[in-house]
Amino acid sequence: MEFPKTADDWKRIASDFDELWQFPNCGGALDGKHVRITQPANSGSFFFNYKGYFSVILMALVNANYEFVDVDVGMNGRVSDGGVFEHTSFGESLRNNELLLPLNEDTKANLNFVFIADEAFPLHPHLLKPFAQRTLTPERRIFNYRLSRARRVVENAFGIMANWFRVFHTAINLKLPSIDFVVLACCVLHNFLRRHDTSSYSPPSFIDAVDARTGDIVPGEWRTQPDNFTALQALGSGRQADDARDCREKYCQYFNGSGAVPWQDRAV
Repeated sequence: MEFPKTADDWKRIASDFDELWQFPNCGGALDGKHVRITQPANSGSFFFNYKGYFSVILMALVNANYEFVDVDVGMNGRVSDGGVFEHTSFGESLRNNELLLPLNEDTKANLNFVFIADEAFPLHPHLLKPFAQRTLTPERRIFNYRLSRARRVVENAFGIMANWFRVFHTAINLKLPSIDFVVLACCVLHNFLRRHDTSSYSPPSFIDAVDARTGDIVPGEWRTQPDNFTALQALGSGRQADDARDCREKYCQYFNGSGAVPWQDRAV
């Protein structure tokens, strides 16, 4: 699991997103999940989450090939889901402009280099999430569709891993440091198997696929299996910085202009 160290490293990830999912300038899809655990000794309700069980949170950044680029595990499940991302090392690096992302003059359409996420994440100049349902226009529906389509890679990565590593099918009954190591080991093994044993570990029928003619998503077989992960709760819209809103609007304009694809009109 090698984290990008240069702008060129990020560009290589973005090239795959553009080719495979028609989403440009994207360094990865973000998501977080609650991993069920037994109550740690003397922890009280510290790890008790909003769903009514004990958990630690796994936060992950995934590339276009369903591989983990960065993971953060161990935050207690009681933490407000909206605040989890801000306290990860990746979230701090993004906030402090320490990721060495490509400059706009080196991106397609001179747009911000971005990461994509769902409603549980804060809007940021380099982090896109969907428009709220109550604010949708036909153009914004297309943006949400394009973003949701590309963001499926992180859903698939979690789903594949949870279906193969049976430790996720029950509450993990280990001491806290060991839980973190087990979850991290599963993420690394997932990457190894994706690269070296793809046909057995995640055959084409097992993961989401794209109909090349229509652009429709064909759900993978993993979606028929329980994965025992719980998603983070969606954030309220909150106060959003002008430059973050401006970045999302520019991507919306791009997807409805020069970056449009024939099959996106089905989202309207």
